[in-house]
This record gives sequence, C-alpha cells and structure tokens, in this order.
Amino acid sequence: MAASPRTLSTAEVRREELLEAAERVFATRGYHGTPTTEIAKAAGISQAYLFRLFPTKLALFVACVDRCFARTAELFREAARQGRTDGVDPLDAMGLAYGQMLMDSDRRLLHLQMQTYAAAAEPEVREAAQRGYEGLFELVRSESGADDQALRDWFGVGMLMNVMASIGALEVDAPWTRTLLPPEQD
Repeated sequence: MAASPRTLSTAEVRREELLEAAERVFATRGYHGTPTTEIAKAAGISQAYLFRLFPTKLALFVACVDRCFARTAELFREAARQGRTDGVDPLDAMGLAYGQMLMDSDRRLLHLQMQTYAAAAEPEVREAAQRGYEGLFELVRSESGADDQALRDWFGVGMLMNVMASIGALEVDAPWTRTLLPPEQD
C-alpha cells in the first residue's frame, strides 16, 4: 500500500511561512539591522509567536542560513544531474545554474549569502556558514570528480560572481566588468 503524502501541522506550516518571511527581511536588512517585530509583521504573526517557533533571533537567522545553503545544494545537485543527462560536464552545469540564479530578478538567495558573511562575527552564524560550505564543497567534489585545483578555481569564480552580482556589476558595461565577469554563454 502506498504511503499517503505527509501533511504539515499548523505549527510546521507557520514555521515555514516564518522562515520565508525572515529570509526576505534578513536578505534586505541583515541580521543586525532586522528587528524581530519586522519579521513577525512580514510573516503575519505576533512577535510572541515568532519566539515560540524560534527561541532567539539568532536561532531564526541560523535556520535561514541553513536553508540558504540547502537550496544552493539542491540547485547544484539538480544541475549536475541534468548536465549528465545532457552530456554536459557536471562542474560546468553547476556553474551555469549558479550563474543563472544570480541573474534572476529575485536575488534573495544571493543577498542572504552576503548577509551571512556580514554576520559571521557571530560564532553560531560562522559555524552555520562553515557547515554549509563544507556541504557544498563535498557535493561539488562528489558530483564533478574535480581535483583540488579545479575546485579552488570553481569556488573562487563563484565568490567573484557573488560580489559582482551584489554590487550590480552585471548591469555595467565597462572594461573592469568585461574583464572580471565570465563571458556570456549562448
């Protein structure tokens, strides 16, 4: 007999809605610049209920950081799978998928990554970022089979792409952007 689909409880649904709202606000305002009242308002819940779901603002931010890395990992996993299906090198496929994500109009994932780096002075945030990067590294290495130098180069280009997208360099046609941005793919 087939298992029935899992139904989320009201608290789980509210937790997911809160995380979605928190990601939007944290991506814009950062950890230190975001009051929990603003997150609760964006989620349509009371601040007291926010703290029933997450005991501290830091715990909520770390949960958002974990989700950010999990979404990036899922993007890479799917791109590698599709790349193999299409006969494209998985490392190239993951890089192209990441570049596309950076070009999307909703850059919440990118902005949340950048806010994570800004908040990394907080030990819990730094540890979440380290766990996330370790997971991404292991995933990219296992999906691609790339050697250490290729992985170093790939992640280095990815970080440059983050910075360039964050500062709006994708919209600037100048010698420095033409040099630093990767060539457009057809």
